[in-house]
Formats: sequence, C-alpha cells, structure tokens
Amino acid sequence: MPHRRLFRVLVLALSAVLLAVSVRFGFADAWLDQYAVPASAELQASPEPGDASAAQASESGADVPIAPKPAVLSNRVTEYHISVVLGDDGTLTGRQTVTWRNPGRKPVSEIYLHLYPNAFSPGSTFLKESGGQLRGDRMKPGSYGSMTLTALTTEQGETLLPRLHYTQPDDGNASDRTLATFRLPEPVGPGEKTTLLMEFKVQLPHVFARMGKAGDFVMAGQWFPKIAVYEPAGTRGRASEGWNTHQYHGNSEFYSDFGIYSVRIDVPEKTKVAATGFQTRPAAIKDGRKIYQFYADDVHDFGWAASPSFHFVEDSFSSVGVPGVRIKLYIDPLHKDLADRYMHAAKSALAKLGEWYGDYPYSTLSIIVPPADANGAGGMEYPTLITAGAAKSGSPGYDLERTVVHEIAHQYWYGIVASNEFEEAWLDEGFTSYTEDKLMASIYGVAPNPTVEASYMTHPEPLKLDSWRYSSSDRYAENVYMRGKLVLKAMEKQLGEKTMNKIMRSYFQKYRFKHPSTADFQKVAESVTKAKWNDFFQAYVYHGQMADFAVESIRSEPAEDGGYRTTVLLRRNGGSPQPVTVMFQFADGSTLRKTWDGVQNHVQVKLNHARPLSFAAIDPSNSVILDNLRYNNYLKAEVPEKARTRLNIGLSKIIDGMLGILAW
Repeated sequence: MPHRRLFRVLVLALSAVLLAVSVRFGFADAWLDQYAVPASAELQASPEPGDASAAQASESGADVPIAPKPAVLSNRVTEYHISVVLGDDGTLTGRQTVTWRNPGRKPVSEIYLHLYPNAFSPGSTFLKESGGQLRGDRMKPGSYGSMTLTALTTEQGETLLPRLHYTQPDDGNASDRTLATFRLPEPVGPGEKTTLLMEFKVQLPHVFARMGKAGDFVMAGQWFPKIAVYEPAGTRGRASEGWNTHQYHGNSEFYSDFGIYSVRIDVPEKTKVAATGFQTRPAAIKDGRKIYQFYADDVHDFGWAASPSFHFVEDSFSSVGVPGVRIKLYIDPLHKDLADRYMHAAKSALAKLGEWYGDYPYSTLSIIVPPADANGAGGMEYPTLITAGAAKSGSPGYDLERTVVHEIAHQYWYGIVASNEFEEAWLDEGFTSYTEDKLMASIYGVAPNPTVEASYMTHPEPLKLDSWRYSSSDRYAENVYMRGKLVLKAMEKQLGEKTMNKIMRSYFQKYRFKHPSTADFQKVAESVTKAKWNDFFQAYVYHGQMADFAVESIRSEPAEDGGYRTTVLLRRNGGSPQPVTVMFQFADGSTLRKTWDGVQNHVQVKLNHARPLSFAAIDPSNSVILDNLRYNNYLKAEVPEKARTRLNIGLSKIIDGMLGILAW
C-alpha cells in the first residue's frame, strides 16, 4: 500500500508539470484527464471480427507508465507539441509549437529544418539518387509527396516565413527542398531557448520508401518539420560547434536531437493509431472523428501509423534489463493468427538486449505489420515503434522473426545510442545487424555463416563514409550492413565473445542518449582491451579493405640427409596484422601446424621433413572472418604433368567460351 500511494504522488506531480508546460504552449486541452485509467484498463483480448460491441476493446486505452522514470535521461534539446489531422485523401494538416534550446557555447542566429516529405517531390536529390526505388519497391508513377510550411512565426507572432529558403549543402541541387533555413529575429544565447509556431501540410506519396499511404493504411514517418542537430564542440570529434545539415539522400536515414513530444492525432472514426511513446488517455470520438493523444520523452523522433484494419494485441513484459514494458501489436489481418510469434520475438529480443547491453528505458514498444501493398513501409525503426515485414504470406518463415528482432535491436543502436546516420550509418546498421545475428542464434538457434557472407563482399568501401558517397545503393547496403557486422564479428573472433560483449555493453552504457562517433567506439574498445586498435580500424573502417592471406608458392627439393627441404612463401595482401594458423601436410599423411603473427606482408617458412610437402593451407578453420578470397588460402605442392595438361586445356576452353559470349 505505501508503494501505491508513492506511485500516485509521483504520477500527480508529473501530471502537474506537464500540464503547466502544455498551458504555456496552448495545448492544455490535450492533457485533460490524460492519466486517468478506466476501471476496464486491464489487458483485453481482441474481439472477433464483426463484433461491433467490442470495437473499443480492440485497441489500446490510456497508458499509465508501468514505472515512473527516476530522472531525465537525455539533454532534451527540443520540445514538440504537435496537432495533426489525417484527411480522407491521405493528406496531413498539422500545427506545432517547438522549443529549441541552444546546447552550444556561442549565440545561434539561424535555424535549420528538415522537411523530409519533399524527398518525394519531382527533382529531389532522393529521387535522383534512388531512381525512385528503395529495397526493391518502386515509386508509382505520379505518386509524389511534399511538405509545405504555411505558417512560421515567433512566440510573439512575428512571421518568419519570408525568411525561409531552401539549401542544398551536399550536392547543390536547386530542386531539392528537404532542408531549409531561416534567420531568427534575435540570436539564441548559450543555454537559452526560442519557441516557434509552425503550420504545415503534407501530401503523402504511395508508400515505397518508409513513409506514405497504401489504401487505408498510413505510415507517418519523418512527417513533421524537424529541427536539425546543433553539435557542440567535441561532439563526434567536432573542432568547433555548428549545425549538422544534410539533405535527404537515396541511401541515408536520419539524425536528430533528443527531446519531448506531445502529439495529438485526429483520424477518421474507424481508424486505429499506433505511435511512439504512450497514449495518455482513451481516444475521444466526435463528429465521425477519433482523437488520440500521445506523449514521449527522451526520444529523438516520433512516428505513427494508422489503419482501420489493424488487429490489436497487447501484453506486458518485464525481465532483467526490462523494468516493465507494454508490447502492442498492430497486425494486418492476414497475420492475425501469428500474434504469438510476433510477441515471442519481441519479448525474447528485449530480454536479451536488456541482459546484454542495459535497460530498455521506455514503457511501451509498438509493432506494426503493414499490408502487402505497403511493403515499402516494412522493416523500419522509430523510437519505441517498429514496422515488421509486410504481411504478404499467411505462413512466413523465419524472416518474420528476423525482421522483428533486427528492428528491436535498432531501439538500442538507433534509438538510444543516437548515431549520425548521414555520416556514420554503420554505427547503427552494422551494429544492429551484428546484434540481430546474435539474437537469432540465441533465441532460435539460427546461426550465421560469416565465411559465406564474407565471400559476398565484392566491392568493399570504407565504413566511415557519408551514406550518399557510396558508389551505389547496393554497395551502401553491402558495406554498411554486411561488412559492418563482419568487422564487429572479426573483433569478437580475435577477442572472444566475453570480451566483445563487454566492449558492446560499455559502449552502450557510455553513449546512451548521446551522439557517438566511430572514434568513440574505438576508444571504448581500446579501454576495455588495454590494446591499440588503430591498424584494425584504419584497414577495415576508415579504408575499404578486406583480409587476404595467401599461400604464394611452395618449393621442395631433396636434402643432403635424404629428406626434403621445403620453402613456403606466405603473403598478407590486405587487412591489418593478426595471428593466423598455417597447416602443412606431407606425403606420408603427417601434418604440422604453425602460427604466423601476420605482422609482415610476407614471410618464408622453411621446413625439413622425411617426405615432401603435399599442400599448405592458411586459416583452415576459417577464423579470419574478413578474408573474402579464400581460393588462395590453399596450394598443392606439386601438380602431376597429366593433370596440369588437362587443367590448362580446361582453362583454355573456358576462356574461349567466355570470349565467344563477349563477342555476342
């Protein structure tokens, strides 16, 4: 009983603070009775289709946080109060009051805004670079999207809209309107705040790249005017403070500051809404419309989805590292019978992540399963909200679980450790892919094969690279996702799983609710291992290298004592130095293993044995994760004359055949 009274006191105190803030910005109505929980708030099963009397029970009511937060977790640079209306035609009409605090040490005279929906306007950099497709989904002809700022004023009512102009710092594309800037009437001093009022309209495209609409399904991601990140000196290695400003590119994702979000979402009456954060009160129905109110703090983005067709399932979960979370499923009807699989994947992933890296700090996690014609909205992450793969088959394989655990892993490396995905995407995607493999192996026994995956690396490029500077979208994915995770796996192979887990946990704990860099991760690795990792990072992160150990040549000759003297030339053609096992097998079947430290680019190994050497093999156990050219890891000491002739004839025929194909 004493704990319950304390909980009520804390909730009432939090409500009072939020009410005071909301009144200041004219959003008082949004907070009326928001923490009141109806007597029927216990978790309820979803009704049977067509059961009108149970319609309200098929979606969530108010969410009282399972446990109040003990402290502010982030620097809360921004505070958004947004009201948005979803029109019957799929347009969004919104207004927002946003307060920005200057986190630097110098006065700031201008503000930068990301207007991401303009990526879907004709001539945008995103459409030019992507060719109007993303991950196999193509833009429907003429299905453009856009964002228009219709009002921009100060808190005192002074209009700033005539000052707004678009800027294209990355490519100079005058048709790109995804980044805008305007000058403030007065500079914002260090630690001071400015409050701006904005009104905007968004035309949603048919979804093919993360956001948009498909039939009655809407995915609102990157849907509101968002203030860019102002980085103080020292952030991610910056020598001087300033805005981090980039356009929306064909490959890039996003980068934002932490803050508070209070969002009012007005939709048609039969529509169900899933959103970042928690629902502060039951949805209100009036004049054929339904109004939701959501709140989230210590997050750097806010996403939501809407559909009248969602099948809703909810459950609570807690474990070590997960103090208490409400897991909410918003499932396309085709997958309504698969709710147990989604819920099991979510609970298992949260439990492992909490155990391995640290607490999941939020009280909710929402999972959206889009319909088949909204495939482009699937497999995406937002704070406390993810989208699974679209429901295209009634009996999916492990791709269902893999997508869910991958996106939940993003809650840690994208959501909490808020990396700059414009400039260092691997810190999110590579880390998440590495974690995904660990989750799938631990939960489902589905183990990766890094040797095979390394063989796919045909065009390695640096990991520390602006996302739009990769030579193609395929190369971006190949490096940022695949090679990024293989680099982490290579570290784990050298150090052992226990030490690698310590590095990953230390990195998460040190940089949660911050914006770390590749250099920050390297410092953590060096601190944990008490060793320098500069050669490794220079080769595999800052340059696009792969490991390549090769047996260059073998020369055997009879020795004076009657045995054989053999000289084997080993080479390291790429990558950083690391110890590697070399196995030698002789004609009598005996074997010898040696360890080469790999420091030199090449080394000669001299062997004396009673019988001649049959072959030499470097890394026979495939321990060098990043070696993608294994055909040269093995060399026979001698090829018989007949076999050599047959081999030469065979190669000649292959070459002739290929030349013939090229001629056509």
